[in-house]
Amino acid sequence: MKTVVLQSNYIPWKGYYDLIHDADIFIYYDEVQYTKNDWRNRNRIYTKNGLQWLTIPISTDAVKLKISEVEIKDPRWQDLHYKTLSLGYAKAPFFHQLKPLLEETYIQQQWKNLSTVNRFLIEKVSTLLGIETTFKDSKDFILEGNRVERLINLLKQSGTTTYISGPAAKEYLKGYEGLFAESDIQLQYKDYSGYPSYPQMKEPFENYVSVVDMLANIELNEIKNYIWGWRK
Repeated sequence: MKTVVLQSNYIPWKGYYDLIHDADIFIYYDEVQYTKNDWRNRNRIYTKNGLQWLTIPISTDAVKLKISEVEIKDPRWQDLHYKTLSLGYAKAPFFHQLKPLLEETYIQQQWKNLSTVNRFLIEKVSTLLGIETTFKDSKDFILEGNRVERLINLLKQSGTTTYISGPAAKEYLKGYEGLFAESDIQLQYKDYSGYPSYPQMKEPFENYVSVVDMLANIELNEIKNYIWGWRK
């Protein structure tokens, strides 16, 4: 059983979906402390106007809370993000693929919790990309021990045989590799290098932007070839 355990992010980049695709189970790890200036409540888009940040407004007290507890204070952000994405990508060749998602997310619903909107978007996009990974929530498991012990206990409870992590976690897990081996869990790090470029609305090519950029610029059935299919 291959498992990815990761905090929910706002409209993540393609590498996030690369990890989801690799896994049998993807576990949201939002029962940990919210971190400021991270990807939990913001991401970047790349339209005809260049790089632009989209940020969900949250309270300054969020750093004292678990990610799952962070509330959204100002509802006006939904209209702003909808207009920014719609106007920015309106002339993209496949905007029609993105538009229904924007309407369902920003027009048809009202979000009050950060994790809830993040998970909604992550799973909606995963479905569009044909990903069949099972999504679970860390709050449904018993989380005990220090930061690494909690992770390993979570993996044991989920029946994990292979744990797949992003490369940034190497430093976080340094010195604890033996604990995974002792638990008969293989530790693998994802390699994000080598992603092929694709036509964008502006040059030069920007790799580290939200997946919505791909939904607007690449035919839906071809997107996988720019995330994981190119490795075959």
